[in-house]
Amino acid sequence: MTSLASTSDPSAAKVRRGFGRGLVPLSAVTLVAMAVALGMVFFYAPLDADQGFVQKIFYLHVPMALVALVGFIAAGVMGFAHLRSGDRRWDLRSYVAIHISTILAVGVLATGSIWARASWGHWWVWSEPMLVAFLIVFLLYAVYPMLRFSIEDPGRQARSASVFAVAAGAFVPLNFAAVRSAQSLTHPQVFSTTGGGMPGEMFATFLVGLVAMALLFVTLWKLELTAKHAAEQLRAVRRRIEAAADDGDPVGAPVAEPGRPLAGAAS
Repeated sequence: MTSLASTSDPSAAKVRRGFGRGLVPLSAVTLVAMAVALGMVFFYAPLDADQGFVQKIFYLHVPMALVALVGFIAAGVMGFAHLRSGDRRWDLRSYVAIHISTILAVGVLATGSIWARASWGHWWVWSEPMLVAFLIVFLLYAVYPMLRFSIEDPGRQARSASVFAVAAGAFVPLNFAAVRSAQSLTHPQVFSTTGGGMPGEMFATFLVGLVAMALLFVTLWKLELTAKHAAEQLRAVRRRIEAAADDGDPVGAPVAEPGRPLAGAAS
């Protein structure tokens, strides 16, 4: 007979522990940071002399892009930790980091297109290396779910996904280093205004927006890990119940107290 309190896979038990720790205070801090960032964008940062109000999309677009790229790189580091240690928790962390970063990358491409339309009169400019480089990174990671879920064996799936995360994570900084070395860039250079730097109000707003976006990433990352933790717990309980039922253990059946009939039983 299988005990409901037993756990057949110790590594699975490790995966299910501790992901939701500190999520509530982190969420509260993230909400405050996002509110402060939005307030600074609309009421503190001055209008750009060249682009006007539309330049304010910069405070969303650039932090989102930076956090997404760092998330991809962090996923590679987590994938390497899984390959080195064999701890499935690192694979799960890497998977969720790639998932959240890919969602942010969609937002980057959308806001970038809006900004391009307002600044250049076109939704997309294929001759702009920065745009094309980010699109390449997005398309690279778009194949990650197909690669991961095309492999049924959990161990081989985790190892293959981690190898992909490491290789793709190493490609991200190399790709953008090559782009930054390009001679011709039409991408708006918001960090280079008169005087060689961004005005103090704009730079402060950018930094607050970057911190808020980083906090949002971490909050969503922990939230998804916690949700997957709960789902795995439910699956583990279901498997144990099914195993107990197969062994003839009437799991969940009511048990009468000595000398007292079951509720609803015939008298």
